[in-house]
Amino acid sequence: MAQSSSLSAETESLSQVLGLIETFKAFDSDNDGKITVAELGGILGSLGYSSSEQDVRAMMEQGDTNKDGLLSIEEFLEMNTRNMEFGGLENVLKNAFEALDVDGDEVVTAEELYEVMGDEMGFEFSLEDCQDGDGAVSFDDFTYS
Repeated sequence: MAQSSSLSAETESLSQVLGLIETFKAFDSDNDGKITVAELGGILGSLGYSSSEQDVRAMMEQGDTNKDGLLSIEEFLEMNTRNMEFGGLENVLKNAFEALDVDGDEVVTAEELYEVMGDEMGFEFSLEDCQDGDGAVSFDDFTYS
């Protein structure tokens, strides 16, 4: 059975990641899945920051690992989770996945998800809400879907 204290820490980390996804969506004003220099500058300005174009470009360069001049959701998340307690997005997801994988078989079934998130953590959803596709989630599904 998953340990509640470990799962609580993982849930908090996942909540932070979900908050970052919402932030990305706010920055991505045209909903194309990429943040441009103009979108980044615009949202920073609306938040009261007076950043020069050079400052905004420098921010973009920090996260733009593929050097296409845009920030993808993956780049945005990696850039903003590097300093998290668990050491970056992939580690956060790996730890969360392991906490949800009750029987340790490297897949999370709908039953495991419901057991941990519904029964142990008290989230309001049914077993049917947890069921989708083939009925199990591998770590690759968890991180790349």
